[in-house]
Amino acid sequence: MASYKDVWDLNEIFDGKSDSEDLHNHIALTEKKVNDFNQIIDAFAIPNKKEDANVIHNLINHIDDIRLKLTQASSFTTCLLAENPKDQGASVIQGSIAKLSAKYEGILYKFQTILFYIDGSVWEELLATDRLKPYQFILWDWRECKHNRLTEHEEKIISSLEVDGYHGWRKVYQTLVSHLGVQLEVNGEVNELSIGQAMNLRSHENEDIRKKSYKALEHVWTSQEDILASILNHIAGFRLQVYKKRGVASVLEEPLRHNRISEQTLHTMWDVVGDHKEPFAAYLKRKATLLGKNSMYAYDFWAPINHSNQTMDYEEGVDFILQHLGQFGTELERFSRQAIQNHWVEAQDQCTKNPTAFCAGFPLTGESRVFMNYGGKITDVLTLAHELGHAFHNHAMASVEGINKHYPMCIAETASTFSEMVVLDAAIERADTKEEQLFLLDEKIKRSVMNFMNIHSRFLFETRFYEERKKGMVSATRLNELMQEAFDEAYEGSLEGAPQHAWAFTPHFYITTTPFYNIPYTFGYLFAQSIYAKGKAEGDTFEENYIKLLRDSGSMSVEDLAMKHLGKNIHDRSFWEEGMSLCVKDVEMFLELTSYMEKESERKECKSFK
Repeated sequence: MASYKDVWDLNEIFDGKSDSEDLHNHIALTEKKVNDFNQIIDAFAIPNKKEDANVIHNLINHIDDIRLKLTQASSFTTCLLAENPKDQGASVIQGSIAKLSAKYEGILYKFQTILFYIDGSVWEELLATDRLKPYQFILWDWRECKHNRLTEHEEKIISSLEVDGYHGWRKVYQTLVSHLGVQLEVNGEVNELSIGQAMNLRSHENEDIRKKSYKALEHVWTSQEDILASILNHIAGFRLQVYKKRGVASVLEEPLRHNRISEQTLHTMWDVVGDHKEPFAAYLKRKATLLGKNSMYAYDFWAPINHSNQTMDYEEGVDFILQHLGQFGTELERFSRQAIQNHWVEAQDQCTKNPTAFCAGFPLTGESRVFMNYGGKITDVLTLAHELGHAFHNHAMASVEGINKHYPMCIAETASTFSEMVVLDAAIERADTKEEQLFLLDEKIKRSVMNFMNIHSRFLFETRFYEERKKGMVSATRLNELMQEAFDEAYEGSLEGAPQHAWAFTPHFYITTTPFYNIPYTFGYLFAQSIYAKGKAEGDTFEENYIKLLRDSGSMSVEDLAMKHLGKNIHDRSFWEEGMSLCVKDVEMFLELTSYMEKESERKECKSFK
């Protein structure tokens, strides 16, 4: 078995962390390029002939260069703050990058405004040129977004306010949560845990520890609920004011545009999800019975259904992942091995680190960095596979030119979910006993429940919260009520003791780039199910087309992407039903396996009695 380091190397990107001279020089150069770009745009006249395509193409190169440099610096500070949330230097730099990004977005808006005023016939001629044809989708999107934009002066004011008055609130939330701790008494001894460590105990084998952790966390969120409610209200209030000023009618308009899907597609997906809650409710009921309960309690949801011997240290986990990622071709396995060997993964389990796993892309150097706390459980192996999937998507986009590198969030979860499913199914297949198989099958179905019930509850909560926020501030008490109502509907009454403060500890509600940062998860999960089924059918010939799909993910709508590479119309229920059927089969297998094991247990008891 190979030996792999579980500490990443950030110095290859910028040597010296937050004191890095290279980083400060990089930001200074980026600022100069932003200022130069501003002067170029100020001198840019409205194109009136197709030969102006060359000028627009050169501007796209400027845009791409600046965006890549901003991403490189932003990803670096994100990594610094993940490994050390108290790094004040990184926090200051992150603020500077945010201000520079806001300035750049304002300049980009001026360019988009000019595109809007190009004569229609000239516009068509421009997009038909060889220079601009590859960027048709993005250029059309930029031209169309002017419909919901204000004057240049007003947009500048909004951009300047976003840094401190909008994105600043998200920063306050992150800082507050990173400094919170949990006191947990176990065997008469009081332990000080971080929020992340306490949340990890939700899958502990000991029910008493799970329950105590759950109550301790609820106590923390209750003690902070007023300030957290204030932060959430300010984020939503700012967003709604900007929407009102721009004439945006629906709070769904921005997330749909960001995800490049239509409202019809979204509602079709949720309709299919809503029509298949019964099997997953049956799973929750059966699992509760196996745990000796009449109903499934929230603190029991992540509990292991039985004892598992499948613990893997970091080296074993990495080897297991690499062993199975190559079944659809060589590139995914080769890349993942390279990422591990090049020290792109930070996996040490430390209480001082940020609890949230993520993957950060560094497009200028063609690298990624994966961050997590690896504790040796099979779930940690799956998390690592998930984040390596994100990194592979970044790798697939390396050869894509210019502004087409930027893909929507709902597709961002596709490659990660695909890799996770490959590893999870491999673990189920290699299980030595039915008990081991049941343990892993439970882990798999929990992911379906999270996407079809928990994520749905987030969508329902956020939809209703924004409607009430339009009328004024929403109290913490009312937020608790809205969250409970969303849980009751999404789980169809199959979950007891749902955490009312989920609105407080779910970081997605506090993201300020776009609301409804829940849609991408269910979408990506079901989308990946269909891709995975296609991969299993095609075997090692699948990977080439899979990479092509990922590469095209930044240059077309998701509807067009699915039609081109899967031959599927995702407006139709049939597409979503295909992915859902695979998940329902998992539940059927679970119910059948647990029924068989119960009968076997009863038979052995009767035989023993005789």
